[in-house]
Amino acid sequence: MSDLRDLYQQTILDHTRKPRNKHEMLDATSSADGHNPLCGDKIKLFLKINNGVIEDISFTGSGCAISTASASMMTEALKGKTLTEAQPLFERFHAMLTSPMDHEPDIESLDKLAVFSGVREFPVRVKCATLPWHTLQAAIKNEHRPVSTE
Repeated sequence: MSDLRDLYQQTILDHTRKPRNKHEMLDATSSADGHNPLCGDKIKLFLKINNGVIEDISFTGSGCAISTASASMMTEALKGKTLTEAQPLFERFHAMLTSPMDHEPDIESLDKLAVFSGVREFPVRVKCATLPWHTLQAAIKNEHRPVSTE
């Protein structure tokens, strides 16, 4: 278990220090804003969708290490995926973080995103990790109302 915790910490720190796909996208076909008032995380997510495929995805904003790393890793995981593939990935990620501690969901299918499994030990931080994903849902639906974790 300590190996997983070490990997978790290293991965989170890497994506916090050098977030991937963190830039404004001027040719986005959809975007959404998200806010976690408890932690102060703010995100704007940009999507470029073509024929049901997420051709490009990026984000801007500021947040804690978990929120930033989650947004960074989410963009890497979703680029090139279809919207049909994105939804179950969201559902598995969310289940991993919100399932009761005595129920271990299938995290193998989440690949690198499985490093966030340790977040569920800290319920306050779950909102930090899921904010980018809830913002993704709003961007896919082209909702203009900001997403809030409260």
